[in-house]
This record gives sequence, C-alpha cells and structure tokens, in this order.
Amino acid sequence: MGPFTALLFATPVFGLALQAPMVAPLPLAAPAHVAPAIGLGLDSLHFEVDVPPPVDVQPTDPDPATPGAASALAQTAAAPARAAHDASPSVEEQAELEYENATRERNRIASLHRIFGISTWVSMTATLILGGIQYHNMYGEFSRLEDTPCVRGTAIFGQGACTGTPWPHAIAAGITTGLYFSTLTLSLFMPDPDNAAEGNSAFARTLRTHKILRWVHLGGMIAQIILGPIIAMAGNRASDYGTLQTLATVHMGLGLVTYGALTWAGALMSF
Repeated sequence: MGPFTALLFATPVFGLALQAPMVAPLPLAAPAHVAPAIGLGLDSLHFEVDVPPPVDVQPTDPDPATPGAASALAQTAAAPARAAHDASPSVEEQAELEYENATRERNRIASLHRIFGISTWVSMTATLILGGIQYHNMYGEFSRLEDTPCVRGTAIFGQGACTGTPWPHAIAAGITTGLYFSTLTLSLFMPDPDNAAEGNSAFARTLRTHKILRWVHLGGMIAQIILGPIIAMAGNRASDYGTLQTLATVHMGLGLVTYGALTWAGALMSF
C-alpha cells in the first residue's frame, strides 16, 4: 500500500482532516464548567489593575532662579497691599466723608443747643422776675430803708421774703446757671465745617454778632454768680443798707444786661 493510499484509509479512522478545524470564539467570562472541558482554566486567571489615587497638587512657589519668577513673587507679595490700597478711600473721598460727619455732628449738637438755649432763656426770665421782686421788697425803687416794702409791711409774698435766704430766686438762679453752662459747652463743641462765620454774607455777620454776644452774657453770668451769694449772705442790712443797696442795684442791672444779651443772641439765630 502506497503512502497516499494509507493516508486515505487513516483519515476516517483518526478523525484527521485536510483543512483546519473551525474553532468558535471563547466568551470573555466562560462559565466555570467550561474551563475543565477546554483545559484553559479561565476561572483561575485574575487580572488586577492598580489605579493610583488622585494626587492633590499644591501650588509651589516659583523657583527664584526661573526667568520671571522674581516678578511673580513680587506680585504675590504685593497683592495684599494692593488690595488694601484699592479698598481705602481716596483723599477726596476721605475729605468728603469727614465733611459729612462734621455736618451731621453739627446738626445734632445744634438741635440740642437750641433746646438748652430756649430752656436757659425761660429759666433766666423766671430768675430775673423773682430777683426783681426780691429787690423791690428789700430796697424799693432805690428808696430809703424806712420806705421799703419790707419795713412798711407790704412785701410781695409776705414778710417772710424779707429775712433769710431768698430761696425762690436762689433756686431759679441755680437752675439757670446749670442750663446756661450746658448750652455754652454745646456751642463750644459744635463743629463748623463750612466756616459759616467767615465772609461778608448776612448769615456770616449774624453769626459773628451771635458769638460776640456770647461773651457779653458769659461775663454777666460770672458777675451774677459772684455778687448773688455776697448780697444774700450779708450781715446787718440796717447798718449796711447803703452798701447792700448799691450791690443789689448793680446785681439787678447786670441781670438785665445779661438777660438782654442772651435774648438778643437767641433772637438772631431764631428769626
């Protein structure tokens, strides 16, 4: 038997073929029972892929030796100062802000000053009336001692007003003094951002007159504070009648001048 003939007989016996057998593609994940049949052992193969965790990249300072790094460092260092400079007001804005604050403060104090000024004027009016009554009882119209209402028994408010401390007049004077110096203090602390007293306008001239009168009634108040207690604590009115009458007349006259100056100053700013 020749070789060719042997090959023809051997082919059906051993299951050989002259062409490559057809092999079906294996699935990616073969069932567990398939692996032993094909002898590949796919169930024993494990593929692990290591994925690195995300890295938090922090900005690093540029190397000073790198070109342009010096300028970047300078800009980074100057950023806070530049931001502060941009946030700060300009000279013009600062001046405008100070002007607005001064004007607002002036208006606030001016309102208080007006209230205290009117209260002072009302209290001084009462003090002047009570002082005039006291002067009339003790000294008449610059009369002799025997012709005064206290001696003749015609004193206003009764004979009790002729001896001791004239409390109604003293209490009114004390209230007036407190109100007056409160009003004066407010005027001294009142800002004047517009320099309103300068110039030749009608308001500027009025304000200057108002300030001049302030020193007039201030001098009168100080003199009244000194003379009042001296006259009230005098000893024997009968023996020192002439001296006490003169002091009381001066005290009364200064009271009228002080009251007139205060009234004038208040009227200038009210009308």
